[in-house]
Amino acid sequence: MSGLVHIRTYGCQMNVRDSEAAAALLESRGYRLTDVESEADILIVNTCSIRGKAEDKARGKLALMIFSKQERPGRIVGAIGCMVQRMGREVLKSVKGLDFALGPHRLARLPQVIEAVQAGEGPILDAGEVREEGPAMDGHLPGSPIAFVNILYGCDRRCAYCIVPDVRGREWSRPAFDVLEEVRRLVGAGVREVTLLGQSVMSYGRKNPVWPEGECSSSGFLEPLPRLLESVAKTGIARVRFTSGHPSGCSDELARIMGLTSEICEHLHMPVQSGSDRILERMRRGYGVEAYRQAAARLRTAMPDFALTTDVIVGFPGETDADFESTRAFMDEMRFDNAFIFKYSPRSGTPAAAWPDDVPVAEKVRRNKILLEDQDRRGMEIHGPLIGRELEVLAEGASLRNGSRWCGRTRTNKIVFFVNPGSLGVGDLARIRITKVLPQTLYGDWVA
Repeated sequence: MSGLVHIRTYGCQMNVRDSEAAAALLESRGYRLTDVESEADILIVNTCSIRGKAEDKARGKLALMIFSKQERPGRIVGAIGCMVQRMGREVLKSVKGLDFALGPHRLARLPQVIEAVQAGEGPILDAGEVREEGPAMDGHLPGSPIAFVNILYGCDRRCAYCIVPDVRGREWSRPAFDVLEEVRRLVGAGVREVTLLGQSVMSYGRKNPVWPEGECSSSGFLEPLPRLLESVAKTGIARVRFTSGHPSGCSDELARIMGLTSEICEHLHMPVQSGSDRILERMRRGYGVEAYRQAAARLRTAMPDFALTTDVIVGFPGETDADFESTRAFMDEMRFDNAFIFKYSPRSGTPAAAWPDDVPVAEKVRRNKILLEDQDRRGMEIHGPLIGRELEVLAEGASLRNGSRWCGRTRTNKIVFFVNPGSLGVGDLARIRITKVLPQTLYGDWVA
């Protein structure tokens, strides 16, 4: 079968990776990909359920795509991902006119499902909880120097506000040798940086075996994630990242492998969500402020130039002014390099959804604005001393907003814009002297 396919992705890096794997799978079956939605014969939206707003965006986009079928009656519109898993049969009722809907565990069936719809068998729904895995979902699209590699699926933490365990399932870690083989293929294809992905990546290898029994790390590492990081670093890859972090996994072994291994970047995204012990306990995060503080200290001791980024929720049920001020003070203490700040919204089926959503919307907006302003101030304080410094930047290509500039990221995951002198190619590691800073971005000149 064939056809021109356009995929729109909402949500986290796991969704970005799922979309790429789905695209590579379709391409291997004869379908062609396009970035131009209006050209496509098949439109797919990869949905997110982490917040109600994310689902609203996906449903709105799907409705517009379905409306476009009036002008192109043969066009196929499908939804994949977490919203499908959460809603099940209701997704076909909520988004009338969908031709198919697949949950995140069933994406390996995408080519067959599209062929069935083309044969007149739609609409088709598959939100099964059994993951179809194997080589079919290991594919990557060529051209980018950066790649995401799944190492852990699902999550068992059951935070009070989070829908992820319901839509992504129980934790399951990929065998280490499968991960290493995928990374080696990427290195052979010219990839310079990989990010190892897991909803709770620090739990890698805790729930199922990932290494052959009796096999030891050459450097004496016993924990599964440090062992994997050590092995990935030996594949020839230039840079290694992993996300998202959790304080419980910031062990002495993890700090040691990060400090010893030049390929591992000096950055970790580790959501804190709140700086109040009372709210953290209510959220069921599994740590308090002091445990988070100690986890960050281990990593910063091992890597002096370490950058820490985070997520924060404001307006969680029961959050008082005092709780909010505790969060604000803790963020100042931790000096996060960047923070993604979200206003709490209930997710059906989570424990927190049964509690009174007692922080008024206007107060959530106020607290959100204050933390964003605080983060901009911290960003300038952290970035100011970088002016005049030369940083290693992985060139990713021309900026989407300004084609005269190129962009890339430092080892600490800071975005840098610079003018390509003409000799740099995508994937090159360039030395950039920083000349200007903003709260979230840097500007600089290439150093010959």
